[in-house]
Amino acid sequence: NVKTPIIMKKLLFVFAFFLFSTFLISSCKKVEGEGGSSSISGKIIANKKNSAGVTIATFEATNHDVYIIYGAGAVHDDKTETSYDGTFTFRYLEKGDYTIYTYEDCNTCASGDNVKIIETSISKAKEEVNIGTIEVND
Repeated sequence: NVKTPIIMKKLLFVFAFFLFSTFLISSCKKVEGEGGSSSISGKIIANKKNSAGVTIATFEATNHDVYIIYGAGAVHDDKTETSYDGTFTFRYLEKGDYTIYTYEDCNTCASGDNVKIIETSISKAKEEVNIGTIEVND
């Protein structure tokens, strides 16, 4: 029958179009990370302690490293430093889950450092998430 090859070609075309459309839609899905219009910000305050562990001074942590992990990753995706007033901002982020972390001095830790971790999320475009103040020992 002559109509059978024409029907097969049409079915093949529809199937190919469906596969291409599915691929196109799934490749446009945005995931955590750069490329968006949202931001996460915060502030680092450092506590200077004496040998007895008593805080003797508190100040804004200048040039303090702050890291971000996009989604469920295990290694940092980006890093920034705090400004003169201890503030930091990660800009141009997509919706999703994020982990912000920084290190503090730790006299009782084997490595000499302790990690401070804050988990947060962005739920919409142009959102400005402020995670507040993180206190670290200096």
